[in-house]
Amino acid sequence: MLGGMPELWVCNLGLVPFATALACQESLRAARQADEIPDTLLLLEHPPVYTRGRRSNADELPGGPRLLGEEEIEVVDVDRGGRVTYHGPGQLVGYPIVRIGDVIGYLRSLERAIVATLSREGLAASGAGERPTGVWVSGRKIASIGVHVSRRVSTHGFAVNADNDLTPFSWIVPCGMPDVEMTSVARETGRAHTIGGLRRGVATELARALERTPRQVEPDRLLGAPVG
Repeated sequence: MLGGMPELWVCNLGLVPFATALACQESLRAARQADEIPDTLLLLEHPPVYTRGRRSNADELPGGPRLLGEEEIEVVDVDRGGRVTYHGPGQLVGYPIVRIGDVIGYLRSLERAIVATLSREGLAASGAGERPTGVWVSGRKIASIGVHVSRRVSTHGFAVNADNDLTPFSWIVPCGMPDVEMTSVARETGRAHTIGGLRRGVATELARALERTPRQVEPDRLLGAPVG
């Protein structure tokens, strides 16, 4: 504990296959439930993958998997809330493995952290409000949120579109909303964008929203083995 507040360990993993990241979350969730680690935030990118949450249906992924270049986009069913979404390189994915109380309050905390992070990039974003859970810029969705909670510890989390290819969103019904327009930091600002600045910002802002002190932790210390 630093500065009187519990720590939020922040671990940057780079580009990680979805199945590997899922296994890491499950291991860390068990460790958090046993109080072997503090609250932890994994920040990473995924190779192209569609994930379908508990409320997804077949109509949201018409025609099955698609090709992105020469690679078929993987499709994975997961236990998080929400519907189908897309992850790919250039998108910042965050998996907070944290002990929570009120689930709705936790979702609003994730939204506030992302809104504050985007404000650092000069974007006026907003949380759910009258819309479904997520973060929006001028009516366009820039970040998706979906979580799973087991014994009061969360897995899964959020995905912020930084400079990723948005085309694969057009091949699905993203988040179960047929009329949603997806956007990215690069599209909204009109300039190329890397996720480095977003990583730093979202770690700071999520720690603030959760009343934690962020602390960088190397993957080998947290996971005990290389990831990828």
